[in-house]
Amino acid sequence: MPRPRSSRPDQPSGSGDRPSGPGNRPSGSGGRSSAHDAPSPSGRTPRAVAPWVRTRLRTAPRAAAALALLVLVTAYLAAALPRAVDRYETEGLRHGIASAAPRDSVLELTSPLPVATPSQYAEVLSPDALRKRSDELRALLPDPIRTDPAQTAHGVRTVARLEGLDPWLPRPDGISPQFVLSSPSGLDRHATLRQGRPAAGGPLRPEAVVTAKTAEALRLKPGAVVHVPSRNGERVAVTVTGIVEPHGPDAPYWAVEPLLRAPVLAPLVDEEVKYFWQAALLLSPDSAASLLATAGEPEVFFRYAPTADHLTARDTDRLSATLHSVGGGPDLVKLTRAVGGNVTVTTGLDEIVDAYRSMRDAIDPVVAVAVFGIGAVAAVVLAMTGGLFVARRDAELALLRSRGASLTGIGLRLLGETSAVAVPAAALALGLAVATVRPPGGGSGAAGVLGGIPLGPSLLAASAVALVAMLVLPLRAVVLHRRPRLHGGRDDLLTARPSRRRTVLELTLLVLAVGAVVSLRLRGTGDSGDHLVSAAPVLVGLIAAMVLVRIYPLPLRWLGRPARRLRGAVGPLALARAGRSSSTGMLPLVALVLALTTAAFGGSVLAGVADARDRAALLSTGGDARIDGSVEWTPLPAGLTETVRGTAGVRDLAAVQIEYGVALPSHEGTIARPMSAPLVGVEPASYTRLAERTGFGPFPAELLASTGKGGEAATADTGRVLPAIASPSVAERLGREPLEVVAAAGTFRVKVVGVRAATPAVRGEDFLLVNGADLTRRAATALLVTGPVDGTALRSAVTARTDAFRVTLRSEERAGYVDSPLQTGAERIYLGAIGAGAGYAVVAVLLSLAQNAPERGALLARLRTMGLTRRQGRRLLGLEALPQAVLAALGGVLVGWAAVPLLAPGVDLYRLALATAPGLARIDGAPLRADPWSLLVPALAVVLLTALAAAGQAWWAGRRGSIKELRAGDAR
Repeated sequence: MPRPRSSRPDQPSGSGDRPSGPGNRPSGSGGRSSAHDAPSPSGRTPRAVAPWVRTRLRTAPRAAAALALLVLVTAYLAAALPRAVDRYETEGLRHGIASAAPRDSVLELTSPLPVATPSQYAEVLSPDALRKRSDELRALLPDPIRTDPAQTAHGVRTVARLEGLDPWLPRPDGISPQFVLSSPSGLDRHATLRQGRPAAGGPLRPEAVVTAKTAEALRLKPGAVVHVPSRNGERVAVTVTGIVEPHGPDAPYWAVEPLLRAPVLAPLVDEEVKYFWQAALLLSPDSAASLLATAGEPEVFFRYAPTADHLTARDTDRLSATLHSVGGGPDLVKLTRAVGGNVTVTTGLDEIVDAYRSMRDAIDPVVAVAVFGIGAVAAVVLAMTGGLFVARRDAELALLRSRGASLTGIGLRLLGETSAVAVPAAALALGLAVATVRPPGGGSGAAGVLGGIPLGPSLLAASAVALVAMLVLPLRAVVLHRRPRLHGGRDDLLTARPSRRRTVLELTLLVLAVGAVVSLRLRGTGDSGDHLVSAAPVLVGLIAAMVLVRIYPLPLRWLGRPARRLRGAVGPLALARAGRSSSTGMLPLVALVLALTTAAFGGSVLAGVADARDRAALLSTGGDARIDGSVEWTPLPAGLTETVRGTAGVRDLAAVQIEYGVALPSHEGTIARPMSAPLVGVEPASYTRLAERTGFGPFPAELLASTGKGGEAATADTGRVLPAIASPSVAERLGREPLEVVAAAGTFRVKVVGVRAATPAVRGEDFLLVNGADLTRRAATALLVTGPVDGTALRSAVTARTDAFRVTLRSEERAGYVDSPLQTGAERIYLGAIGAGAGYAVVAVLLSLAQNAPERGALLARLRTMGLTRRQGRRLLGLEALPQAVLAALGGVLVGWAAVPLLAPGVDLYRLALATAPGLARIDGAPLRADPWSLLVPALAVVLLTALAAAGQAWWAGRRGSIKELRAGDAR
């Protein structure tokens, strides 16, 4: 047979660019050429009519569509991830600023006024002059600080409160009321006039209005004149002209200075507590200069409420730097020049931004663990896809190499094939990610590209997926066919020996895994720039998968010998087939172990977060519900305990008496620092049951056995000794000997008989528990409820008895911990990672079965000619596929279970779980804990899916005819 002509050494032999193989045989017979091979009149051979890429894609459209779908989904996840992270980080920053108290978020510029007469500053403090200066200052605020003009206010106010000198003003305990005089701008836009007329007046005749609550409490009405002290000892008369009702009392205009909208009954602590009124008089802007005549130390103020709708997560550092510059840098100098005097900038916005950044830096490394896990699984699945295509076309590529095709020519043609599929799929995925993951606020996809979420990270991620999908097939084919191969010996797990390159690679990964685990345990996830630490779970799973690959032949050998003694040939044949699987086809095992490890670690993270929130909410309420007074030391009304006990859902009840701020003696005497702690009187039996259920400081009830001396009859017996359970710091202060405690509940001596780190009754770190029956003045102040109570019914029962008590539900307290978009966004990332890992595990199982599907079909066809039944065929394929799936499931469970205690010391989920409760009590962090459901359910699902897929494959092979599989010489 004459050698076919080839014009270039890198082209496959045959007709131009037409592929050779079983589906594309040369036309004619022997060495005869077709009409297409005839030379042209110029003497040149014409180029091929059918290009390689188009021909291959038309030949295998289903394979191309499957690859395109896999690339589309993977590229979409990769492109959507940075956009989703940017979105929830941006929402977190905006939420932190918008939800902060207005007093903390506003920027306020103040400048003291000199000692002068009102007429001297009448023009400087006129409404037009202050408005012009306010606009100038607002224009000087640097980007990215932007303010809300509707909530902006400026004016003049007194710093020191002024005494109301009129005898007709109310004096609850004989103390004169105190007033703040303020002339805020825009009062007509933020309040409605209810009585009288708006304030007008001037520098020498000040007029003011008051809010309805102030008028009611201070007995003010239109026409009243309030006199306050002046600098020279005379009185300044302020005429009240009207009563107004504020709009939006929670808006920054009113919320920054609550005294402007409502008076306060303030305490004066001396030998006895006395109360007096504090209120505000709202002067007209025309009367602002009159404050210079008062003794209230007047100052001019400019208040700006910031907006956050334009901010993104990338503005965090710039915003922080800008706030520092405004507070004490170059921008403060500009503001000082514009005001023309000393300027003080007051704001808590910098602390809000710093708190957000701290929470983000704590959450990002934890999220990076999930990203690395799912990224590794996706990369392995893409590699498996390339391996499947190479295995299906192995004979074709070997034939091309044997006919003189170069590696470069084969590689470029295969690259063209995958590029024609992967590049459009990745581009479509990028477009879908931009269209579906939009910037906060409902912006369009185009807005997200241009001004919202940057396109660069998503473009790089989608390009990386496309690049991997494009290169896997040509690189794998080039490596396998770097030299022409003959049809040779076995290449299976039982006979294969690991190469030196593989050993070096495994040792390198082992060193990296050990380094990552050690770094994670020592430093934790705090270093967001150390990606090796974030990849620790992935590296652990990868090392475990490689160990499983090495030991995989051993159980097959162990099971092979006893299987030969069984009746029937299905068992031994299935084990032999499992052992003869290709040694290069172990990527499914790696993918499954990584997917199961990622799912187990992600489930452990979510379980740890949920457990921390449950414990924090339980510690905050002390039970399923807590009933206590809004004011400390408020005794329970008569009959309330019985009413609550009879409410539906209440299973148990513990009444406690809590007295806060009890001074504690010290065994060191008077040289010790003062210390106070809550004194808790309990009923030992019910309280012990509560402590055992909650897990916070359980103790035997006998420790607090009653002394038999309590009540009013024991008032004079101050030497009686009460057994007490104390927190560690309180126990250390009291020592081992009895010491006297003086409290409102009585005077007695206490001896510490037990130490506990926490107790349900109090949220703080320090406490002292005693038997409530031994107290002199016994009065329960709180009820701790156990049981699935209905909040509405419980509140109705309490309200029917008293309005002075509040009901706090554990479920409501827990719901309050999940309030930041940073938390919810990070949890969604973990849920998505678990779901994506499960999806890729399914794809890995299907790819592993599809790789040898033609060979299995031919095997079943041949065995059916020897009498194999369909039922036996299903058993054969199922038993052949199960060893690898069972090994992967066991390996994934063991690795996931071992990775949690191995990595737990370096992973603290406290900020992710309780980011909105910074002042919460002492739960000992939020460590990882193994979640049995995350360990077992995915592993069992993998085994079940493998069995079902193998059974389905056997069913489909049984429905098809056996003629093609039995055809001699057909390479199928």
